[in-house]
Amino acid sequence: MSDVQMSYEGDMNLEEYFARTGYKGSLEKRDLATLTAIFQHHIRAVPFENLSIHCGETITLDLAQVYTKIVKKRRGGWCMENNQLLSWVLKTLGYNTTILGAYVYNPQLNIYATHMTHLIVKVVVEGTAYIVDAGFGVSYQMWQPMELVSGKDQPQTPGIFRFTEDNGIWYYEKIRRKQYIPNQSFSNSDLLEKRERRNIYLFSLEPREVEDFQFQCSFLQTSPESLFTKKSICTLQTADGFRALIGWTLSETTYNYKEDMDLVEFATLTDEEVEKTLQEKFSISLENKLVPVNIKGIYTI
Repeated sequence: MSDVQMSYEGDMNLEEYFARTGYKGSLEKRDLATLTAIFQHHIRAVPFENLSIHCGETITLDLAQVYTKIVKKRRGGWCMENNQLLSWVLKTLGYNTTILGAYVYNPQLNIYATHMTHLIVKVVVEGTAYIVDAGFGVSYQMWQPMELVSGKDQPQTPGIFRFTEDNGIWYYEKIRRKQYIPNQSFSNSDLLEKRERRNIYLFSLEPREVEDFQFQCSFLQTSPESLFTKKSICTLQTADGFRALIGWTLSETTYNYKEDMDLVEFATLTDEEVEKTLQEKFSISLENKLVPVNIKGIYTI
């Protein structure tokens, strides 16, 4: 990878990032195929997780610290970490990138958040705009950059995604398959999404800076009202689905294991099994002790 010898602020370099994600492909073309491959390696190597909150650590927006956490310490992160790092990677490679802010949908109240809590990235490739989001996790995680076009179904392995634009506001939604849950004791779990069509978030194309998310970053990791203080979350995309550890509940989803049917397998772990599972299933070794949390709240896989 001779064309990625560049570095940033002395201690950040692309070779080390690509070693972390396992990407060994070409970087000569700034095309959609390369973007897609880089993106897919990221989501299958770097978990979406908020474990720092439940380990007594502070999540920061400082890019150098995000890099150290994800690349050097081989941890994951939430959207402001994952997508900020990916934005830096793509920008350093020469892609045309812009940070955008999104407002996440609350299915319980049937409204979108009033605070801009989700950081996403717009990438323009050969004149076409795409949304790249490596920071949502579970079944709402796109597997390919999505073309920024309104009203067009964009089928991917996780399901059918779609953007709809209305008066400058873009709405992101997903249509999912039916689910088969072998362990019937989990068939009514509040982690299961019952709707076939699900709103995910809305956003505008107004460019944002990372600093615009400072208040949200602090609020989400400290407020008792925040979903992220109510649940310890670690999710990772796999070759055929994803796995998630929410508190003590481990789930493994296999997409389309039968026609129009996803397989969702559940297990309840002990405290001792949680740490072992993080290492074996998510390749995460924590420096500080995790206190798993799963208070009832609006979070579905």
